[in-house]
Amino acid sequence: MVKIFIGNVPREADKDEIQALFSQYGAVTECAIVKNFAFVHMDDRKSATKAIRSLHLYKLHGTAINVEASRGKNQGAVKLHVTNVEKGNDDELRTLFEEYGTVSECAIVKNFAFVHMDNSDEALDAIKGLDNVEFQGKRIHVQISKSRPRFKYFNKICVLVTAVVS
Repeated sequence: MVKIFIGNVPREADKDEIQALFSQYGAVTECAIVKNFAFVHMDDRKSATKAIRSLHLYKLHGTAINVEASRGKNQGAVKLHVTNVEKGNDDELRTLFEEYGTVSECAIVKNFAFVHMDNSDEALDAIKGLDNVEFQGKRIHVQISKSRPRFKYFNKICVLVTAVVS
């Protein structure tokens, strides 16, 4: 489940209208309006990510609404380690991981890369969704790294993504 924050909600908007707006992108399990903001819970992270991207600054009753992932627990940034990738595929790799959430940084170094995702929920979804998936002709496997990250982002979880040539 993904909780979405909606800010700057106009007075004219009601719960059913907000729920219908987000239901275009996937199943909405909960919706509540409090003063001029609202919270929507969606079942699927991919659907929630599409809703956030599509509805951020959407004009509802003439007012641009602010739509973003709610900042609750498990919202710390996460560093993912991806192995067996070729230089020059940074944009394709970023796009692959963006299906699971916000990527703040993506850089390929030699035959491995680091992908920084905004939170651990998105990183875990990426692990589930990308394990044993082919990327650039190679099958990748995703697991949590057993080593400690040695980079400037010490508060991030390091996840190892390994790839095997198929």
